[in-house]
Amino acid sequence: MNITPSSKLRIWEAALLLAFGITLTAGVWANASEAALADRVLRLHVVAGSDSEADQARKLLVRDAVLAEASHLLEGVGDRQAAEAALAPHLDELAQAGADALARTGNRDPVRVTLDDQWFPTKEYEGFSLPAGQYRALRVTIGEGKGRNWWCVVFPPLCMTSVAEQSVETAAQGVLSEDQVALITGQDGGYVLKFRLIEWWQELVGGGQA
Repeated sequence: MNITPSSKLRIWEAALLLAFGITLTAGVWANASEAALADRVLRLHVVAGSDSEADQARKLLVRDAVLAEASHLLEGVGDRQAAEAALAPHLDELAQAGADALARTGNRDPVRVTLDDQWFPTKEYEGFSLPAGQYRALRVTIGEGKGRNWWCVVFPPLCMTSVAEQSVETAAQGVLSEDQVALITGQDGGYVLKFRLIEWWQELVGGGQA
């Protein structure tokens, strides 16, 4: 069987179209998966004043104080939008809780708490992971905010103290779908590859962090 130059060209065109179709399909899935997940969670971002050992230790004390205060405000909340609405009027109170924890160590650095959109890298936690992407976040900045970050999730309460006593599935019940829980906990297998795909697509379309 002779394959003419024009036939070879058609084969290459078909292969390129197939590859493009697969890439586009994968990209649409990646974008939709990250966006759907981001729409259901409220991240937590705590930034220490500096990278000194003392400031890094204080960061965790502020984190615990803010999470404890937030847990009361989020009782009975059923979705991310409601969680944001519950926290928004009390940002000063959350900041004060963090400042009080800081003051008990003899440090008087200011603590600022805001709600804003932020880009987060892929992050692994105990029992679950979250893909990179743009998320709504409760941001806690201590002092000059030049130290290392601490990232997690304030809603659903995946990073609250109570989660240590229950599964991620229980903490996320009613907030995340079964497929989303399976994705972040790795129950469906291959979540690392799927997260890589999400990161790759974001870089391709320019949606990642510069």
